[in-house]
Amino acid sequence: MIALPYGSVTLVGAGPGDAGLLTIRGLRALERADVIVADRLGARPVLDQLAAEGVRLSAEVIDVGKLPGHHRVPQEEINALLVRHARAGREVVRLKGGDPFVLGRGREEQLYCEAEGIAVSVVPGITSAISVPAVAGIPLTHRGVATAFTVASAHDPIDRLPGGSDHTVVLLMGVGTLAHTAGVLAHADRGADCPVAIVEDGYGSGERVTIGTLGTIATLAALRQVRNPAVVVVGDVVRLSPHAARAPQGSWSEDAPGDRDETPRPWPASPRRLPQPSTLLAERPRVPVRSDRRNLLP
Repeated sequence: MIALPYGSVTLVGAGPGDAGLLTIRGLRALERADVIVADRLGARPVLDQLAAEGVRLSAEVIDVGKLPGHHRVPQEEINALLVRHARAGREVVRLKGGDPFVLGRGREEQLYCEAEGIAVSVVPGITSAISVPAVAGIPLTHRGVATAFTVASAHDPIDRLPGGSDHTVVLLMGVGTLAHTAGVLAHADRGADCPVAIVEDGYGSGERVTIGTLGTIATLAALRQVRNPAVVVVGDVVRLSPHAARAPQGSWSEDAPGDRDETPRPWPASPRRLPQPSTLLAERPRVPVRSDRRNLLP
């Protein structure tokens, strides 16, 4: 009896959850696949959108998505699942939210499969660390404002992050530790007046933006009942967002629109001389309001 050759595994980044941001190479891999092993965040919405748009995938879909505090399929089982199907001669796509190599354990899965003799290829995806802030009109770098950024997991408490407000920090999985993280960053070079934005459910139906400072953001997040998935952006680039221009006092809490205090107040003084938000916004078009989503603040 002649043994069948092994199949292969392709790690595909699904991006932030919008099928329009899936790469063409990623789509082709899905079309060829016999089995798709899919995450919950980012990946599953892309499959649902493709189906709604008439893209028919013949692959069996295996859901291994994680919920906060509950990993229905442990990572060790996911690794074994990939190898088992590939050894059966199947083409396997491991569909992961965002980019497989940005806080996605993609390299771990690649190394495991390769150690078992399975060929693995990688199709990068658009990481939520960059794409979700863009939904709120927040660039991670901007001439004269910030020339570098750091992406960090805040799933566990952060002890320190270097840099000042001109060095952008993007925090993933950071809602649960937000109060601690804000306190740590506020007591370093950034200070309590450093702007902060939280973008919830980027590209999803619950997309929403909350803007404050390191000194106020934990209270605002509690008042607004901010939930994951969310991306937290810390730094002067937050002032570039159209949402920041609509809240010149530098912080928001969500009540009925008529309940907000509309008295103009400047952003707190920055250790660096920055243009006012209106000047900065003149350099770029305003982000259009997308009527099909209920994000955006009142």
